[in-house]
This record gives sequence, structure tokens and C-alpha cells, in this order.
Amino acid sequence: MVFLEIKNLVRRFGGLVAINQFNLEVRKGEIIGLIGPNGAGKTTIFNVITGVYPCDGGQIVFKGKNISSIKPHEASMVGIGRTFQVAKPFGGKSVLYNVMVGSFARTKDSKQAESRALEVLEFMGLLSKKDQLGKSLTIADRKRLEMAKALATEPELLLLDEVMAGLNPKESEEAISLVKEVAARGVTILIIEHVMKVIMSLSHRIAVLHHGEKIAEGSPLQVSQDEKVIKAYLGEEYVLS
Repeated sequence: MVFLEIKNLVRRFGGLVAINQFNLEVRKGEIIGLIGPNGAGKTTIFNVITGVYPCDGGQIVFKGKNISSIKPHEASMVGIGRTFQVAKPFGGKSVLYNVMVGSFARTKDSKQAESRALEVLEFMGLLSKKDQLGKSLTIADRKRLEMAKALATEPELLLLDEVMAGLNPKESEEAISLVKEVAARGVTILIIEHVMKVIMSLSHRIAVLHHGEKIAEGSPLQVSQDEKVIKAYLGEEYVLS
């Protein structure tokens, strides 16, 4: 079953075509990686899916429904959660408060929102820090909090935008395990990442963007051996064994 279908997507900024005729089919339960050079259009695709930017052409279909005209505040309501490249918690508020904000996408009851937030914090390994201020967290914990806020909305589709950036190898390994656990719970994932070890170990398939166009799609092994991908992004020194 096609869970998310992006058909001939176009997004322009004035005279600049940021996304040009992009197509992608995502099946329920998959982890799909999006890679490409900076400025290739990866985050723009996330922004169009979640209604931050409107489509200038094409169509986005989620669970059989056209969501091309969705508004940002409606994304979580239809089952789409996301993180952002730069984690920006409510610095003067507690970690628990930050996650409860996400919980309120599903309930107006504060006790239910708190209960859901506490469950997510325990899953993310942040329960012991629930009373700390968001601004006091390390980079690794801010990344976890960013993910926790998205998970609190109870998404069926989760868009992860460079959640491993700035992490050391041990922290990255822990984050990879968390993403796998999220997927094991039935959440479909689209992930943008520049750390190749991460994207190659997590993804069932990878789509490669260059200048707003998809230049390749396939398994991690197929993509790593594609000459266009090597030339545009990976470099000749990259070999997947």
C-alpha cells in the first residue's frame, strides 16, 4: 500500500525552482532516506509536505487523501509529525512542558497530555530531566527533546530533519537505535541526514536530490554505487562495502 505519494512536486521561490518534478512513493512501515548536497531541496520537501510552503505544482497524497493544500497546524492532526534541523525548545520552560505542547495536538485534557508526554519522555530516555529547563539541555538531549515533541503528537508519518547532526559516535548509535524503535512501533519515517553511516544503516530506500531534482533512488547499496550520486554528492572516495 502506498502510504505517502509525492507526484511531480514543484516548489518555486521567485525565479528559483527549488523542487522540480519530484516523485516519491512511501509504503507504510518504511524508513526512507533523503540525501543530497546542501541546498538540494530536502528540507523544502518537508516544508511542503507539512504545509509550511504551498505546492506550485504536483500533488501530495497521504493515506489516500490529497493534502497538497494542508496548513501547518493541520499536519499533526492528519498524522504527520516532524523535527527541525535546529532544535529550538521553549528554553524557559521545562522539558515536560515542551513535550506536552505536542500532546495537546491529540487532547485538550491537561492530565491526558501530561500522561502522554511522560510516556514519550520515558521512551526517549529523558524522564529524569523532565523538570529541567529546555535551555539547560546538551545538544544531544535537545535533539532527543525535538524528537519527543514530534512523537507526542502520535504521528503515523514522522519527518526527521538531521536529528544526528552534532552528535558524537556514541550519541549517534543511541539515536539510530531510537529511530529503529520508533519504526518498530509502526511509524513510517522520512529522514534527512548527512551522516552516511546513519542513513545507510537505517534506510530501506534512499532518494537522492541535486538542484531540486531526484537523480537516483534505490537501496543503500544501489545508491552508493550510482555514478551520478558519487559525482554529485558522495565523492569518489566513498565506497559502501
